[in-house]
Amino acid sequence: MAVYVDDMRAPYRRMLMCHMLADTDDELHAMAALIGVARRWWQSPEKTSGSHYDICLTKRALAVKAGAVEITLRQASAMNLRRRATGELGPPEEALPWREMFRANARRA
Repeated sequence: MAVYVDDMRAPYRRMLMCHMLADTDDELHAMAALIGVARRWWQSPEKTSGSHYDICLTKRALAVKAGAVEITLRQASAMNLRRRATGELGPPEEALPWREMFRANARRA
């Protein structure tokens, strides 16, 4: 089980934001509490493509220090696609190959 932070740098007010996601919501909320991110910032699957928090870069650094795994935005996107299709994020190193296989299978169908 793991928590992940991507390398997105989206401006929001005076901050740059990235995504924090995890294998389970319990892990995600535990990390958010540990690094001082309020639960109200949680973006649930009903509202988004996957359960995550948008966090500023200072919170990202805290998450990494606490053990979060750094991934790319492309990996995060592919992992969320996999979660929607299978119910699991899967490991980051398999994210992009899995997405290509998924798309190829979808084209054949």
